[in-house]
Amino acid sequence: MKFTKMHGIGNDYVYVNGFEEKIENPSEMAIRVSDRHFGVGSDGLILINPSKAADFEMEMYNADGSRGEMCGNGIRCVAKYVYDKGLTDKTSISIETLGGIKYVDLTVEDKKAVLIKVNMGAPEFTAEKVPVIAETKEVIHQPFTVEGKEYMVTCISMGNPHCVTFMEKDVRDLDLPAIGPAFESHERFPKRVNTEFVNVIDRKTLRMRVWERGSGETFACGTGACATAVAAILNGLTEEEVTVQLLGGDLQIRWDRESNLVYMTGPATIVFDGELAE
Repeated sequence: MKFTKMHGIGNDYVYVNGFEEKIENPSEMAIRVSDRHFGVGSDGLILINPSKAADFEMEMYNADGSRGEMCGNGIRCVAKYVYDKGLTDKTSISIETLGGIKYVDLTVEDKKAVLIKVNMGAPEFTAEKVPVIAETKEVIHQPFTVEGKEYMVTCISMGNPHCVTFMEKDVRDLDLPAIGPAFESHERFPKRVNTEFVNVIDRKTLRMRVWERGSGETFACGTGACATAVAAILNGLTEEEVTVQLLGGDLQIRWDRESNLVYMTGPATIVFDGELAE
């Protein structure tokens, strides 16, 4: 199986051209390639497939083999892959995901995509659609008890479920491997959840760490950065355009309140091409 290792500010996946390669069990393959000791090493597997509804389809699997609806860093890498490798010559493309069709604009230099802007669609706040079990229609700045400790959380779907909590404590000091799984598998999240732990640096800057369902802590999460920015704006903590600082780098997020659309801009990087032995 031929593949390309790529990352979006450190959120790395193994990418496979589904126009040429056929994988019988992508869940098992995701587990195999994601192993950082015995596989390629990644946060998961992404297949780039033909689509009847868009220019391309992104089929995403987490490191534990579970199917993911959407990946913000992943979709930027898909866009760079299809342009740089000649699958398209368009600089505005549509990509089908389980979280809906996303529209992507590429900034090109020397025939390579260097910056990718993604229309991530509208944030969803309705609890049952996130989904999160709640007594209220929405979960916005509400108390949430995890292992006996109370957190104030905002729950949002950006095509996949997110739980955002703003903290006074520096998130760089958190023991995320101890805290993250308790959020991910909490009984109030029927489909598990991605959790963002956030510091507000100023009105235009956020610092974030993320625990992704099925993958654990990752260097970055695009949908998580979008959910975090929306939660910050919704709670009156920042302006409508912010820089989100992640372990792997920065993303620019803008929530256009008038159109109710979220835009994410950031880089994508090809690390290497390879071929997996049978």
